[in-house]
Amino acid sequence: MSSRAGGNEVDLWSQIVAEESDYCDQHNQPKVEVFYRRRRPRNTPPVVDSNQLDSNKENRVSFVAAVKRVSWNRALSIRGRVSIAVAACVENQPGQKQAKRKGKPPVPKGKAAKPLNFEMEKEYFQEVDAFELLEESPSPKSFGTWATGSENENIAIPHLSSRLEQWLISKKLNFSCEPSTTLSKLLETPAMPFEPLCGDDSGAANLRTPEKFSLKFHSSLHSVHSSINALLLSKYLPQRKSGSQKNSSLLASSHDDGCKDIETAIKKLSFASTSTSLDHEYLDPFSALMAVCAQTLPSTLLDVFSKYCNPDSIVKVGEGTYGEAFKAGNTVCKIVPIDGDLVNGEVQKKSEELLEEAVLSRTLNHLRGSDNDSSNACTTFIETLDLRVCQGPYDKSLIKAWEDWDEKHGSENDHPEEFPEKQCYVVFVLQHGGKDLESFVLMNFDEARSLLVQVTAALAVAEAAFEFEHRDLHWGNILLSRNESATVQFILEGKKYFITTHGLQISIIDFTLSRINTGEDILFLDLSSDPDLFTGPKGDKQSETYRKMKEVTEDSWEGSFPRTNVLWLIYLVDILLQKKSYERCVKNVRELNSLKKRLDMYNSAKEAIFDPFFSDMLSSAT
Repeated sequence: MSSRAGGNEVDLWSQIVAEESDYCDQHNQPKVEVFYRRRRPRNTPPVVDSNQLDSNKENRVSFVAAVKRVSWNRALSIRGRVSIAVAACVENQPGQKQAKRKGKPPVPKGKAAKPLNFEMEKEYFQEVDAFELLEESPSPKSFGTWATGSENENIAIPHLSSRLEQWLISKKLNFSCEPSTTLSKLLETPAMPFEPLCGDDSGAANLRTPEKFSLKFHSSLHSVHSSINALLLSKYLPQRKSGSQKNSSLLASSHDDGCKDIETAIKKLSFASTSTSLDHEYLDPFSALMAVCAQTLPSTLLDVFSKYCNPDSIVKVGEGTYGEAFKAGNTVCKIVPIDGDLVNGEVQKKSEELLEEAVLSRTLNHLRGSDNDSSNACTTFIETLDLRVCQGPYDKSLIKAWEDWDEKHGSENDHPEEFPEKQCYVVFVLQHGGKDLESFVLMNFDEARSLLVQVTAALAVAEAAFEFEHRDLHWGNILLSRNESATVQFILEGKKYFITTHGLQISIIDFTLSRINTGEDILFLDLSSDPDLFTGPKGDKQSETYRKMKEVTEDSWEGSFPRTNVLWLIYLVDILLQKKSYERCVKNVRELNSLKKRLDMYNSAKEAIFDPFFSDMLSSAT
């Protein structure tokens, strides 16, 4: 600051300093020098710098305040960057103006605001709540606990509950009477799903119990099980005929007096009788499999093998991921463990899966031409001589045969002694078909042609008879042997043909992935549930065939796609060209390549069998 007086400039600040100096000299006061510094935050003690105390310099007070250590949990981007200067100035920064809250738009004059309508939301949540109560809420204690899925699959429902269920459902089907009491309404929860067992839409005796007893098993296998039902009913119902009639009359009686008290109607049902309802004993998969095998109790492995050979002569001849194959006399017994935990690192097959394969094997047996009126017949598919369900450990003779194979070939499977004591198995007793194509030695080009024509003819016959598709016809599933027969006969759509065999007999095995239409059932394996099947190495002929099948079926495996059989014929041609060694010339290789190109134009084995490549090996009966 300064002032001007008469043109003479006077430094007011210097004047004030001079007056203070004179005052201090007069009163002997210490002289205080003025210096400028930042203001220290209140209640913060000054920190004295130790370097300044030791020096002869002026003892200036440090204005660095004690700052609390920054937490090491903070991000590296801010660690060590917080200063007191910034913190001190935060409060001094001008605040940002907050945006004004917008109010609701004014209501136009003459129009009153309509209340919000939540009817759609209300209906939606009522529907969701009803569904969740139906699926998740436990039923009354008298019915036990109903759960979805397979959590309680092995818990049998008491006879009382099944009788009550049949009584209640029969009342629903009778529209002539009024509801009986409130108790019946309580017993109607949860809702009892039902459907006819044998295609009949009416009659309480045909109504099934809850879904865990259904033959439509929850697995990747799908089928219409009407023929299996018929088989089971024929085996069980004759012994229960009088009981079933008695039950029907009792149910009819409950229809007549349905308006009376529910307790009176219940007393008329014979709870003590175990033969008056179609119970779950023949509806669960294991019991159904036992019925198909014509058994009431499981056998032992030794009992089965003893029927076909001396146990000491058993020889192991092969193995797979899910089972072992043993030679017993003139037969081969394939042992498949079921319903257990693991086998060779994979989950064991379930009863329902083996039930499908058992029915399919029995069906293909009909192609062997035992019926003179057959319009389609061949002997190329391996004959299933017997099917048995077994339980218990491997016999010592089987273990010795397994260990002999392991010592010679080096088994990749688990030792059979690792199975539990009560392990269950299905044993397929099959005709001995010889060696698989992978290990069989072909002699010449004629034998290679014989292989192709016999396989093609067999697939054509099965297509015509059952819309059959093998879907896994790799070189391990074709067995070969030599015999003295010069020809083999087959019948295709009523017409007889003879094939020149050149002394070679072919057998097709392993129908695990196959699809068949028996006329009543469609049996197939849903390969979309096994995506790893289609992730094999590129360029591998077998892996490429799986992927081509997926393209043909569009990953919908229930339908009929005979083109898949042609894909496996193309695979076999590639195997004969690239993997097998036998006597052949350049002309033979050219003929195989030409056949492969033509096969790519066919949509079924029925078309392929009449290809010029097979013409001189195929003749029709006069």
